[in-house]
Amino acid sequence: MDYTNSPLVAYTRLSPNHSGQRTHAIDRISPHCVVGQCTVETLGEIFAPTSKKASSNYGIGKDGRVGMYVEEANRSWCTSSNANDQRAVTIECASDTFHPYAMTDAVYASLIELCADICRRNGKTKLLWLGDKDTTLAYEPKEGEMVLTVHRWFANKSCPGDWLYARLPDLAVRVTAALAPVVRLDNTPSAWAKEAVDWAVGAGIMAGGSGGDLMLHSPVTREQLCVFLHRYRELYGKM
Repeated sequence: MDYTNSPLVAYTRLSPNHSGQRTHAIDRISPHCVVGQCTVETLGEIFAPTSKKASSNYGIGKDGRVGMYVEEANRSWCTSSNANDQRAVTIECASDTFHPYAMTDAVYASLIELCADICRRNGKTKLLWLGDKDTTLAYEPKEGEMVLTVHRWFANKSCPGDWLYARLPDLAVRVTAALAPVVRLDNTPSAWAKEAVDWAVGAGIMAGGSGGDLMLHSPVTREQLCVFLHRYRELYGKM
């Protein structure tokens, strides 16, 4: 599979600490807390030495900027689990150094945006938080699904901290909402039809949907045609 990297990245410093190309397609995202209100540059320094034996695919600094340290095509060393890291995009997020390891609003906003971007580029339309280790690890994601996992399930750690852990249901909802298709208001008539459309709208014969969409380039059903004719009759007399 061909993998891409996030266009949201503002800083790149690739770490030598990774296992090379993934052995499993991406279907998980694992957000972490750094335990430090650091920048993306500082994270790059942390992951640079081979002696550190740790890395993540991405990191989010305290100001919300996104850094990349291991390309998405490769397995990072982040969650103390080879099986998880092979299929997860891992994200370190700047946080306080004390319980509940709170993150800034800028970090959380960027996490939502980055997770949505990861899902979108990997063909996912929904992010799931199942809330339980055994349930999640036994779950086989369906087509279009991405699943959240956490470091505390694989090691004796509090990561991603109680602040973010409590917000994972919200994260899943917000990312899934961001992945919903955008409905385009189809209100621009072709040049050859503009005069007629303007007349029909101005006369009240064509009003569009409740959201203001005139659906100008969509097929007309027989029901809609009857509504048009009825409005014309009401406006211009009995036929």
